[in-house]
Amino acid sequence: MSQANLLSPPTQINPPTALALSQKAPLILSHSPTSSLPWPLSLLFSRETPESWTIHENLFYSALRTGDETSARAILERLKARFGEQNERIITLVGVFNEATAKSNAELEKVFEEYEQILREDPTNMSVRKRRVAVLKSLGRTQDAITALTVLLQNSPTDVEAWAEASELYATQGAWGQAIYCAEEVLLMMPNAWSAHAHIATLHYLSTVSNNPPSLSSLALALKHFCRVVELNDSYLRGYYGLKLLTTKLIPLLSDAPQSSNKRGGNAQDDDDVPIPKLATVEKLEELATNKLGEIVRNASARKWMGYDEAEVIAARELLDRGGRIER
Repeated sequence: MSQANLLSPPTQINPPTALALSQKAPLILSHSPTSSLPWPLSLLFSRETPESWTIHENLFYSALRTGDETSARAILERLKARFGEQNERIITLVGVFNEATAKSNAELEKVFEEYEQILREDPTNMSVRKRRVAVLKSLGRTQDAITALTVLLQNSPTDVEAWAEASELYATQGAWGQAIYCAEEVLLMMPNAWSAHAHIATLHYLSTVSNNPPSLSSLALALKHFCRVVELNDSYLRGYYGLKLLTTKLIPLLSDAPQSSNKRGGNAQDDDDVPIPKLATVEKLEELATNKLGEIVRNASARKWMGYDEAEVIAARELLDRGGRIER
């Protein structure tokens, strides 16, 4: 098993890798050097390193993701013995375990009450505040989750994760203005995060795609952000997928628009001053996105390029097949 996988942040571990890690958890744990002595004495009598506990935590999350509650519990007990049950990170991991193993809404409500008790004793525990939001989402209490995030952000206005989560929750409610506002806060703090640009581009697209006719200014903003995505990461499949989808939508709209509106870009968006793109520009971007997606799909299918999610590759192929623009 690759050491890189064991040390990667949990969000970067894909499902197949998580399954492989979970299956090897008992073997890895049996060879993992640990000590029951408290830190820092444990450093004197064991070969543990900071990486040892990163590995344990990744194994814990991988085991939960694949339903291996036995391994997850064993890892959690080892972490509790090492760092103590009152450690803030351990408290959070215990909560995550209880959430993942809850079999009903009643059990989730019990986890929620435990979080409430922890916050009454320590209102500054931001990790538990975030887990509380996660439980509210799982219970379908979206508005309560939004309210909880609003309170969290009042106390921690630079929390990127919380702004991103708020954006996702508003989007599920169709509150596109609020969702876009929250996504823009993420970009203020992470201006070069291509995934954040992809998210805000998607929000602008979704906010208008069901309108008849769609807002060209919103589509222009989406196009601006998707172009920034592929500028920042020229191998990001989702960026090219969005660019292809958007340009395919824009081309017929611009073709039907009056010529005068396209001479200098026309009809700028007041807030962001983003001009409506010219038809020729959009056609070039559509060709670029098509060619790049075709290259990614061909190489990923031939196993020449690794690292792409299989579901994303399939979706990209279907999008290209829809336009009849992929060479097999």
